[in-house]
Amino acid sequence: MAIGFITVASPQTPGPSQPLPFSHRTHAGDLKLQCKMCHQDPGAGETMTIAAPSTCMQCHSAIKKDSPAIRKLAAFASEGKQVPWTPVYQLPDFVHFSHKTHLDAGAACSDCHGPVATRDVLSKEGDISMGGCMNCHRQKNVSIDCTFCHDQLN
Repeated sequence: MAIGFITVASPQTPGPSQPLPFSHRTHAGDLKLQCKMCHQDPGAGETMTIAAPSTCMQCHSAIKKDSPAIRKLAAFASEGKQVPWTPVYQLPDFVHFSHKTHLDAGAACSDCHGPVATRDVLSKEGDISMGGCMNCHRQKNVSIDCTFCHDQLN
């Protein structure tokens, strides 16, 4: 049984300001890079990460290497620092969401995050509220019992 989430068709609000420009349209759309190339799932795969600048530099040491943004990216890479990206989606600390569980069940990244491969700038498009999750579970005929998603408090 596949699990997916309902998304909103167009951006609701402008996305947060970012330290470097990044176009998902170019990377995931035009170049057809898979999400997992930049958003890996270390360990158990519960939380997706953002690629280290050194990963980006595998291509950008030759592509657009003279652009100011790529020079700034190269500086992060040479210093061994992460780019301080501003998250588009944030869950409260008391919420546990398993990317692995959803991906293993057949959900696509775009089910929650929207059509990012068509976006130059990201904004929050998917409804990741509890109500949005429950609506999707109902639509996909997946349990909405509280303990299905939430650990019982001891």
